[in-house]
Amino acid sequence: MSPTLHTLIVDDEPIARQILRELLQDCPGVHLAGEAGSGPEALSLIDTLHPNLLLLDLHMPGLDGFAVARSLRGAPLPLIIYVTAFEKHALQAFETGAVDYLLKPVRHERLLAALDKARQRLAGIRSAPTPAAPAEPRRIVGRIGSDLHLLDPGDVIAFQAEADSVRIVTASGRYLAEHSLRALEQRLPAHRFRRIHRGTIINTDHIRKISPLSSKRWLLRMSNGLEAVVSKRMAGVIREATRW
Repeated sequence: MSPTLHTLIVDDEPIARQILRELLQDCPGVHLAGEAGSGPEALSLIDTLHPNLLLLDLHMPGLDGFAVARSLRGAPLPLIIYVTAFEKHALQAFETGAVDYLLKPVRHERLLAALDKARQRLAGIRSAPTPAAPAEPRRIVGRIGSDLHLLDPGDVIAFQAEADSVRIVTASGRYLAEHSLRALEQRLPAHRFRRIHRGTIINTDHIRKISPLSSKRWLLRMSNGLEAVVSKRMAGVIREATRW
């Protein structure tokens, strides 16, 4: 049986809350736990009502949606679907683990799709054993045009700096990253992702061949045919870390 979504609406605009309330009435498997008109009120109601889903506005005076999310404590934490009129925060929302990001005015079919995602994730949380702390981000966000793609870190072959941008290289294509190589290096697990020189980070799981070029340089060949030249010392570090 699909879990019921005990939902708390959080928005400082009464009309926005009313619209969401009316939309939820036509969504099966949803119980409206309550409504909050501010961030502090939301945190108070979360402690008393224990919802498993928040429909959370981003732009609120005093304590915005991201601040509410950062203030959540205890376990299990409610899932979050952000509801906002601003598209520009979608990347940050997905990177913080949001289920979905809905733009106002919310369409009924988009809300249904977002609720389905929340239901699936909630079912997975209930059935899975308590996991260890993740060693890396669950998803990496890449952009093609205006579309955001949620990429499995294991599918990423390399990150390459190009002029003022960073490209995410996978077997299926290339995506624009919105973080610098320095920021990516800090977030990714060092045992798996190695910065081999100033402009490239590679996923060592995708190394298929290491060949000597000279007494000081080695050639790495990746799973998609990408080639990169590294120093003898770096080649040795990679071989030791990956137990080649």
